[in-house]
Formats: sequence, structure tokens, C-alpha cells
Amino acid sequence: MNQLSNAFADIEARDVTHVAALDIGSNSFHLVVARIVAGSVQILHKVKQKVRLADGLDKQGNLSPEAIERGIETLQQFADSLRGFKPDTVRIVATHTLRKANNAKAFIRAARQVLPYPVEVVSGVEEARLIYQGVAHTQENAGRRLVIDIGGGSTEFIIGTGFKPVLLRSLQMGCVNFTQRFFKAGELKAKYFSKAIMAARQELEMIDRKYRQLGWDVCIGTSGTIKTIVSLAQDLNPQLKPGTVSKAELRKLIELCCKAQHMDKLKLAALTEDRVPVFAAGLAILAGIFDSLDISLMEFSPAALREGVIYEMEERLAHHDIRERTAESLAVRYDVDTDHANRVLRTTMNLYHQVAKEWDIAGDEAQNLLGWAALLHEVGLQINSRRVQHHSGYILQNADLPGFNQEQQELLATLVRYHRKKVRRAEFAEFTQFSPGQVCRLICVLQLGVLLNIKRQDDFLPQIVAKARENKLLLEFADDWLQNAPLVAADMQLQAGFMLSCGISLVVR
Repeated sequence: MNQLSNAFADIEARDVTHVAALDIGSNSFHLVVARIVAGSVQILHKVKQKVRLADGLDKQGNLSPEAIERGIETLQQFADSLRGFKPDTVRIVATHTLRKANNAKAFIRAARQVLPYPVEVVSGVEEARLIYQGVAHTQENAGRRLVIDIGGGSTEFIIGTGFKPVLLRSLQMGCVNFTQRFFKAGELKAKYFSKAIMAARQELEMIDRKYRQLGWDVCIGTSGTIKTIVSLAQDLNPQLKPGTVSKAELRKLIELCCKAQHMDKLKLAALTEDRVPVFAAGLAILAGIFDSLDISLMEFSPAALREGVIYEMEERLAHHDIRERTAESLAVRYDVDTDHANRVLRTTMNLYHQVAKEWDIAGDEAQNLLGWAALLHEVGLQINSRRVQHHSGYILQNADLPGFNQEQQELLATLVRYHRKKVRRAEFAEFTQFSPGQVCRLICVLQLGVLLNIKRQDDFLPQIVAKARENKLLLEFADDWLQNAPLVAADMQLQAGFMLSCGISLVVR
């Protein structure tokens, strides 16, 4: 043992970072814990709990108290595994059900009482992108891939090459909501399968032609529904390539379901008890996908959304944030004056760093979103210079922004929407990570950064000292500069009025 101990003692210590991703899905919650060593991701353990959150979504779009309670109880079970993790090493990502629930904020607030990390609700397109990243980082490069993920509330379709997705779509069909529509009573009849398959094909009508035209070299399926179907297909046809399923096996499985007549009587070796209630719906969806996209063979990948989140966290920790590339892409697409954008960024960040702590807006998330708002505040000039703040805000609210979750995108759009003129707090969305007061303070900092660069000139501004106290901001300009800049002084008087709409008093010297 001494020799072994000495041998380990001689190994050079390496930087190791532990990270975790929690996927709040419509059917199951998944937790993945990994470590990052020398830029390599090593999965340590995975935990899955069936929650069927989507079952609690009523016709009005509200989550039932029982469904919320089930979800929070599951998060409490995961809490021990996450104890001790730093804030920037954990991401909790929520998908279809919380995208659709009117009372999603109630769930998120309850979750924050259990776990000290924010819940990020991601768009369907962002979910698709993360799924693709999970597959791309764990599968060998097989040319152009079509990746399909059948979840509890939605199904994602992605075509990409290497690490770059080309087409991304998310359709509102999943094994939980299709169970409610077609198999709620548990009966397994051919007519119910026919209706469910037709409904899946109808959902695909809007995308199938485009996907078939682009084409793919290999089709890959992910997540629990497809994993179960692939396992059953192997039992039915041992001659199949391992880890794959073809249309023939799907048809055979549908026949076996119809023979059983009811879910309670469905006995298949690889079909676990917790998968039975949603199996028929998932099978029908996959059969419809095979028909619409003319798929001959699908391979299974064990990686999915949570692995994509893990690999993206590794990139962020290595300072390769995809959101930076998204901002750069928008700047190019909308022909942003990058020299001016950087002037506004420098002034905004200078003011921010002076007031952030006192105004309770310090933190990487606030700083990053404020910085991107400064860089992108003029994307709306492509539409019209009049009411540019409205146009810019609209673009950022409605564009696909890879890497941004829904709340980040909403806050970015809000900051830009109010980068000039009066602020209307009543129009703010409800944010879970920022109070209305914090949003107002961030807006005020951005407004000043924009206003002070109105001449669009380098070396125009003197040194500025900013001092914040609760709802008051003092700006001091060096060398009596303001006295020799009457237009700026007049603009500052107007700005003081705008900031009062945020409840903030501006004093300028």
C-alpha cells in the first residue's frame, strides 16, 4: 500500500470541476452529475424520476397543485446530490410543460425554496439545440444527422453536421399529451393507433418536406420512449443491427399492443411498469414520424438534453459562451454599428461597476445581459430609426437566440425596449431572478450609457464618477465638463424625468 500511495502522490494534481444538469421534463426529471478534467467531460452518475408533470396541465393551461407538489417532492430528492455545488456549476432546465403552464412561475418560486439555483425555461428551438449538442458530443461523426427526441410534451427534430445544427424544430406532440388524447382509458385498439399516427403526421406536415429535401446520412433517436422501443425491437428481431429499430418492428409492436387490448395486459420483456402508461402514445408518434419522413432505420443515442447542457457548461466554464456568438450573429445580420455599440458598452459597464453593489444588481448574469443589451440596442435601426427602441425590443423578444433561456431573452428584450424614453414598469414580464426594481436600475444604467454616447464620437466623454444610494444616482463629470456641453446638460435634464418613472432620482454635477 505504501508503494501505491507513493505512486498516487507523484501524480500531478489536476483542476477538476464538478457540474450538474437537471432536466425538468414533461414526463420525467433527469439529473446528471459530471466532472470536467482537462477539458474532458466525465459522467459520474445519472438519476431519473417519473413525475408526469404534463398530466397536471389542464385545458386552461394551468398546472394542478398535485402536479406541482409531485415536482417539488422530486426536486427535494435531488437536493442532496446538488449540495455544495457552486451556482455557476449547476443548470436546471425546464421544457414543454413549464413553457405552456400559465402558472409556471408558481412552480419556479416553489423550486427555488428547495434548490438554490434558478430554473431556466427554454424554448422549443433551444431545447432542440441542446439535445443535438448532447448527441454530437457523444456520437462519432457520421456525416449529416437527423436527431429526433420524443418527450412527454413535445418532439424535437434537428438536422446537423458535426457540432453545428442546421434545422431545428419542436412540435407539440409528446407521449404524455398523446396518451391523454388517444389512449386515456388505457384501451389499445387499432383505430386509436390510426388516429394517433395520423395526428403525428399532421403535426409533421409543416416540416416534413423541408427535412426530406435537406436529407441526412443517419437518423438518431434519443430519450426514454425511443430507448424502450429500440430494446423491444431487438427482442422481436435479433437480426437487427444492435441499438436500432426499423419500420417493420414498429408495425409489429403496434400489432402486439392491439392483441393485448389494454395497457394493463401489455407484457413485453423490456417494457418497464412506469413506461407502460405512455408507451402506446410514444410508439404511435414514432410510427407517424417514420411514415412522414420516410425513415428506414433509426439508431439510439443515450445522450440527450441534459448531456447537451453539461457539455455547454464545460464550454462556458472555458469562456466559450454560445450567447456571445449569438450576439455577434445578430450584430452582423442587422448591420449594427459595432464601433458605436462598443462605445455604449464601455460607458455602460463603467457606470455598472460603480453602482452594481449598492444597487443590488451585481452578478455575472446581470452584467452579461446588460452588456449584450448595450451591444444590440440598435438592431431595430434596420426597420426604422423612429421608435428604434420598440423595434429593437421586438426583434430580440421574437428571434431565435441560441444559448438564451426564455427569461434571459425576455430580460434582454426589456432592457433594449426601454433603452430610451419613459419606462413603464407595468409592462414588465414577471421575472424570477430579478425584481422590478433591479430591472429598472439596469435599464437606467443602459439609458445613461446610450445617452452619453449620443454624439457617436470616440474620446468625447471625460471621467465620470457614479454614486448610487437606494433610489438616487449622482453623476459627477470631471473638470466642469458638463458646463461646456450644454446639449448634454439639457439631455440630462430630460433623462432625469425618464428615470423618475423608475422611481430613481438623478443628480448631475
